[in-house]
Amino acid sequence: MSTFQQPPTTRIRTERGQNRESLVAALPWIGPVLILIFGVVLFPAAYMIYNSTRRISQAGTDVEGVGFANFSRVLADPNLPRILLNTLVWVVVVVTVTVILSLALANFLNKPFPGRTLVRMAVVVPWAASVVMTTTVFYYGLDRDYGIMNTFLVDIGLLDSPYGFTKNVATALGAAIVVGIFVSIPFTTYTLLAGLQAVPGDILEAAKMDGAGKVRTYFLVVLPQLRSALAVAVLINVINVFNNLPILRIMTGSLPGYSADTLMTYIFKVLQFDRRLDLASALSVINFAIVIVIVAAYVKIVKPMRED
Repeated sequence: MSTFQQPPTTRIRTERGQNRESLVAALPWIGPVLILIFGVVLFPAAYMIYNSTRRISQAGTDVEGVGFANFSRVLADPNLPRILLNTLVWVVVVVTVTVILSLALANFLNKPFPGRTLVRMAVVVPWAASVVMTTTVFYYGLDRDYGIMNTFLVDIGLLDSPYGFTKNVATALGAAIVVGIFVSIPFTTYTLLAGLQAVPGDILEAAKMDGAGKVRTYFLVVLPQLRSALAVAVLINVINVFNNLPILRIMTGSLPGYSADTLMTYIFKVLQFDRRLDLASALSVINFAIVIVIVAAYVKIVKPMRED
């Protein structure tokens, strides 16, 4: 007994028709999301790229198209190498130290001890508080004349006299890095804590039965299970820290010149003080391209969603 089979061409047309019908049926559900993506992501990005190829007056008037002249001008800026170096140091140090400290804190919070719930709640405080408020507290606390942190360092003998931490490029960047780590730890800790709590207990029991010690079990069993959580935490931290403006704007914004700037604060100065929307747009495109390259390379190399 033979069954009727459609020719390949007819079957392909039928499948395409079914796919088209499914897409039409799904539009009422995915339509608002597509509109949101276009309005919040695609349109601003496209408009930013368009502005980067225009000459815009300080009054905001679109004068003419200039091609890639804005890019040539910002790339020729002698301050750019120092700004890129500051950006690299800022991102690498904050993300690395944050992940290391958060991993240790997540392991601690994963253990049962009296008052664990209160400690977990306390960890959220820097995350729940305003970044601007937190940074301002650190900024004035480190003030040379009336900063409470400065006074404390003198009282305990670490400093002979009050020091202007926010008046020097190296110490201002260092203070900004400390604040960046402080406000990044809560999210990273909870991400890694969720990963630790998802480690199957039978795997740990099997490692124990096989005679593996605590250190070996942690590095050979627990850490591989944390691969996805670690990858997501690092990726989101890289993006957030790279694009961070409030912390650096407050901690290093009073310093003259561009010696303490990252790409984000440099864009802010070009936009606010020089009132050059075209140059700021060109820098934003460069900033956006760097982030895309970093994310693409990271996902390609690390493969965060790969199962071990």
